[in-house]
Amino acid sequence: MRVIAGALKGRRLESPRWAGLRPTSDRLRETLFDVLGEGVVGAVVLDGFAGTGALGLEALSRGASTVVFVERDRRAAALIGTNLDRCGVRARGAIVTGALPRAFARAAPGDRFDLILLDPPYAYSDAAVGAILSAAAPRLAPGGRVVLECARRSASREVPELTLRRRIASGDSALVFYGGQSL
Repeated sequence: MRVIAGALKGRRLESPRWAGLRPTSDRLRETLFDVLGEGVVGAVVLDGFAGTGALGLEALSRGASTVVFVERDRRAAALIGTNLDRCGVRARGAIVTGALPRAFARAAPGDRFDLILLDPPYAYSDAAVGAILSAAAPRLAPGGRVVLECARRSASREVPELTLRRRIASGDSALVFYGGQSL
C-alpha cells in the first residue's frame, strides 16, 4: 500500500499484520481523490474508521491542512501513528481512539470538517451506517462533503440531514457522496 499522488506520492504505508482491517485499495483511493480534486486543498478532514490511515494520509498528501483520524482498534490507531511518522506529517494529524458516532459526541461543539471520509466495515447494518451519517451531518462545515465507502451491493443510504449527490461503483465497492442540506 502506498500514497498515490501529491507531496507524499510513492510513500509506502505500513499494513496491518492481523485480520479484520480492509484497507481501501489504491484504485478506489485514486478514484475518490480524482473526484474530490482541488476541494481537498486546505480542507479540514475527518477520516472515520481510519484503519491504516491511508485515506487521511492521501488527503494530507494532496493538500489538506489537517486530518483527524478516528479508529476504535488501538492496534490500528498505533499503525496510523507509525504511518504519520513514516510520512513526516505527524503535526498535521490527530488520532482519536474511539468509535463513531460516539467520537462525534465527544468532539467540541464547534468542530466542523470540510470533508468527512467514512469507511465502516461492510457488515455494519443500514441502521448503524444511517446513525453514523446522521451524527456526521452536524459536524460538516458549510459546503462540506461526506463520502461513504460501502459494498457495491449496498443500497445508497439516505438520511434526512444529508443530500445524496453521487454514487460511483468500482469493483466490489462503492463511493457515496453527500452534501449538507444547506447546499
